[in-house]
Amino acid sequence: MRLLKVSTCNLKQWAMDFDNNLRNVKESISNAKEAGAAIRIGPELEITGYGCEDHFLEQDTVTHAWECLKDLLSTDLTDNILCSIGMPIIHESVRYNCQVFCLDRKIIMIRPKMCLANDGNYRELRWFSAWKLKDKFIDFQLPVDISNSISQISAPFGFGYIQFQDVAVAAETCEELFTAGSPRVGLAYNGVEVFMNASGSHHQLRKLNVRIDAIKSATRLCGGVYLYSNHQGCDGGRLYYDGCCCIAVNGDVVAQGSQFSLKETEVLTAVVDLDVVSSYRASSSSFRELASLEPKILQVKVQRNLCQSFKLHIVPTNPIEIKYHYPEEEIAFGPSCWLWDYLRRSGASGFLLPLSGGADSSAVAAIVGCMCQLVINDIERGDEQVKADAIRIGNYKNGEFPGDSKELAKRLFYTVYMGTENSSDATRARAKKLAEEIGSWHLDVNIDSVICALLSLFQTLTGKRPRYKVDGGSNAENLGLQNIQARVRMVLAFMLASLMPWVHGKSSFYLVLGSSNVDEALRGYLTKYDCSSADINPIGSVSKKDLRSFLKWAAIHLNYLSLAEIESAPPTAELEPIRSTYSQLDEVDMGMTYEELSVYGRLRKIFRCGPVSMFQNLCHKWHGIFSPAEVAEKVKHFFKYYSINRHKMTVLTPSYHAEVSSIPLPFLDFTIRKATRQMTIGLISVSSSTIQDGPINFARLMNLRERRMLINLLLIQL
Repeated sequence: MRLLKVSTCNLKQWAMDFDNNLRNVKESISNAKEAGAAIRIGPELEITGYGCEDHFLEQDTVTHAWECLKDLLSTDLTDNILCSIGMPIIHESVRYNCQVFCLDRKIIMIRPKMCLANDGNYRELRWFSAWKLKDKFIDFQLPVDISNSISQISAPFGFGYIQFQDVAVAAETCEELFTAGSPRVGLAYNGVEVFMNASGSHHQLRKLNVRIDAIKSATRLCGGVYLYSNHQGCDGGRLYYDGCCCIAVNGDVVAQGSQFSLKETEVLTAVVDLDVVSSYRASSSSFRELASLEPKILQVKVQRNLCQSFKLHIVPTNPIEIKYHYPEEEIAFGPSCWLWDYLRRSGASGFLLPLSGGADSSAVAAIVGCMCQLVINDIERGDEQVKADAIRIGNYKNGEFPGDSKELAKRLFYTVYMGTENSSDATRARAKKLAEEIGSWHLDVNIDSVICALLSLFQTLTGKRPRYKVDGGSNAENLGLQNIQARVRMVLAFMLASLMPWVHGKSSFYLVLGSSNVDEALRGYLTKYDCSSADINPIGSVSKKDLRSFLKWAAIHLNYLSLAEIESAPPTAELEPIRSTYSQLDEVDMGMTYEELSVYGRLRKIFRCGPVSMFQNLCHKWHGIFSPAEVAEKVKHFFKYYSINRHKMTVLTPSYHAEVSSIPLPFLDFTIRKATRQMTIGLISVSSSTIQDGPINFARLMNLRERRMLINLLLIQL
């Protein structure tokens, strides 16, 4: 038997924090060596952090990466263990995303990434070039400092694999796992048995099964051992990298790491039987035939063995059942870990949340409460780093440390109910009850006097005083009065966040949390610079539907019982006066339900539907529920507000990315132009007199006036 012990890891790297990143890399290698591993794989760009963005364009970033690698190779860490180290490298003035294979204090091979991720949240082509030369190695001249330090002048640079005396090893990098015609296939036909994937894959609701399926499929089709490593945590942006490093053999997962964790490093080790891989491949006639015809791929030969000598007590690791989280758990744990990283890295002393007693702000409060629970759980499990961070942030003295999530929340979480004459006793009571369950320092503030002062100033300037619609005012007056309340709350939130720590004798400041969801952002149903404007927002890309499911789950599993009552209450902004004949409701104000809005968002972003294709899709989806004329009016109504509110999207609070249907700002312009182009061909004006349930003539769907109106609404944003 050829038994090989291998290690992969999750690392909590932070963009441009070279000292911390190198420390985590070293710890992971040490842990892998202690476990007896002969191979260790780390995440993509682990030295610099994945989210450096335009810092990758700085020469200093590459220079510091080489300095870290020099530090690593100057020690005995790489003795007797093959390590893949992720870092950027410049070759002939071209920057590449690379894995550097190191063994015995030498660089064995440098493998540049061949398929770059450049859609969704990824923009690798902005910083890197893909390696395109598959048929030769370049003799890469190492930097002088590195060369002098390790007594090595150059190293092979390019696409190929490492051939040891008893095993062939090759690399893939993140995106290459998911591409058609993956380099893995040709490598497998050339006899490569172990594949090492360094990844920087972010969390997204319901995404893990796609990743695991790809890893299982990668080894099921061609056989082999697959080591997958990933970042874990927030590295300074809106993404949370959700770890879940794993090891797969011939389509079976034999080891899986955590998806959500506060740990700095997590190392996963397994024993794999390479003879099982050979047998698996040899049993497939199609594999044998294709392998016999495959062009030869370049290799770097290393005269040494990696496999274990035969010992009875060393046995291959058995397949395991894969752990998947429910979406409600993902909403709880992903943003919680993201918030903790922001808190411990920002220098802030805690969070402040305008808590209205509604579903959105209550969901954010519950996530902060969940964060406190995770911190306490890790402290109880003996995580000294989490304990040290909690002591520092919570300002504990004389050897004290947090022992209860409520007590920790009291030290680092303010919630503020900012009520007006339009607020109800029910929302005030719900906010107070939830704050008590979480343990936050809760404030109940009436802001009518501030609003009245602003209106008096306005009256002095203009001689007029606006009225609400229910009192006979115009739409402009009504909207202005609502916006004043919302914006006053934003100003007060930031004032309290900066001064309340001082009031209580604490250092630093608090980060203000926002609580607008992705559906409201898509529709533009929010006031620009109101209390949705904050420092960060943990639910900014979560739909209302998913948030309500989360509230039900959290009421039970986080033991915040008041969330059940909050979830069942109808959503309302409470910005207009309550009358016996009128009560403000969000869905009435928007002119669509949250369920409909969620459907529009998925069709627009995930299925890339403009107005024409959205109308066509919904005619089928809502057949028997709405007539084509009603569908057309709904689509028109959505795109009207989607277009006129684009300006709001440019100032949205940085939000945790949880859904592919969220709104990445760099791509707004493309989306608007696409919608404009489609509208010019005519689409969504349908009269009930011309269209029934029969065949639809799309040439008759829009009259000239409506077409021009909708196009103009979009063009003014361009």
